[in-house]
Amino acid sequence: MHKGAGDAFAAAFEMIVTPALFGLFGWWLIDRPLGLFPVFTLVLAGIALAYETQKLCASYRRSLDEALQQRRAGYGQGPQ
Repeated sequence: MHKGAGDAFAAAFEMIVTPALFGLFGWWLIDRPLGLFPVFTLVLAGIALAYETQKLCASYRRSLDEALQQRRAGYGQGPQ
């Protein structure tokens, strides 16, 4: 139970902090010195958010596949 809560907290932290950091870097390094509307801020934050979402979905899909394989392995054993 605690491992699942820790994993969920880590995933939520990554989903928030990583795009925020990429957005800040885009603003500090590119948008602010060039005086642009926060174009790179939004682009970099969007790329980071898309990557984090894809990573989370792949991890969830992998855990579901592992759970399915464990259930299938126990089908032929009958009641314990």
